[in-house]
Amino acid sequence: MSATTTAAPAVPLRRLYFLRFGFALVWAGLLFTSASTLGPLSIALLVAYPLFDVLAAVVDLRSSRGAKPALGLYVNIAISGLAGIGLAVAVTSGIPAVLRVWGIWAIVSGLVQLAVGLSRRALGGQWAMILSGGLSAIVGTYFVLQAAQPDASLTTLAGYATVGGLFFLASAVRLARS
Repeated sequence: MSATTTAAPAVPLRRLYFLRFGFALVWAGLLFTSASTLGPLSIALLVAYPLFDVLAAVVDLRSSRGAKPALGLYVNIAISGLAGIGLAVAVTSGIPAVLRVWGIWAIVSGLVQLAVGLSRRALGGQWAMILSGGLSAIVGTYFVLQAAQPDASLTTLAGYATVGGLFFLASAVRLARS
């Protein structure tokens, strides 16, 4: 790929990554303050996160028309949409159910993110997305296992979002240098 063809999707992708970083930090802060119970704020946050992921994937898809990872983005839209629905149902059953749904979503979407990052290596700035995708799959497994613990908590989700946001920031900064 030439510098011209890689730069075209890099600019909107960089903006999107900065937006995702900001959203993740704000979301994590709000969830951390309300994570002790499943109240109206934590429920709204839990359902909003995957729906924001859907929106971000749609923006990504529109900004990278004709680029190779379109299939991965469509898969991510479907997975995150299902996660939003799954979380809306899981909140009625308690924190362990939320952690199971979130964990499954993290595993599957992490593997998709890993594949999309690998397919975008030519753009530069994708090492963080590749690492984040792999880490998401591993941490998703932890969430599923944590759901069986008597002290299961949503605070780990706030940490997960913060780390994910930092990966988006790293990718945005790296794309800015490309």
